[in-house]
Amino acid sequence: MKTVLHLLSGDETEQETTLAIARNLLEDETGSIDDVAVVVQADGVDAITTGVETEDQVQALLEDDVSFKACRNTLDMMDLEEADLIDGIETVPEGAVEVTRLQTDGYAYIRP
Repeated sequence: MKTVLHLLSGDETEQETTLAIARNLLEDETGSIDDVAVVVQADGVDAITTGVETEDQVQALLEDDVSFKACRNTLDMMDLEEADLIDGIETVPEGAVEVTRLQTDGYAYIRP
């Protein structure tokens, strides 16, 4: 199974919940989870910029092969560059399109 988490909120509790769900999916003992992706857009971008409280969690998830995809439209709106993101974060042109693409590719959708 494959899962995409959609992180839109700047709320720290929602960001922490999203990262915890990603970790829980990785630690599933049934071994049925093949891939976890987190698509980040809007105020959710706050969780994946350098120097934030969630940086260590995001880096650990990246090291465990969770893919993080940041919306380029959001970055442009917020006047952010790829260099402002935690190393290993991929950018995609449009977050909503990426979520839709992943769902078409068989990913289950979760929005905490």
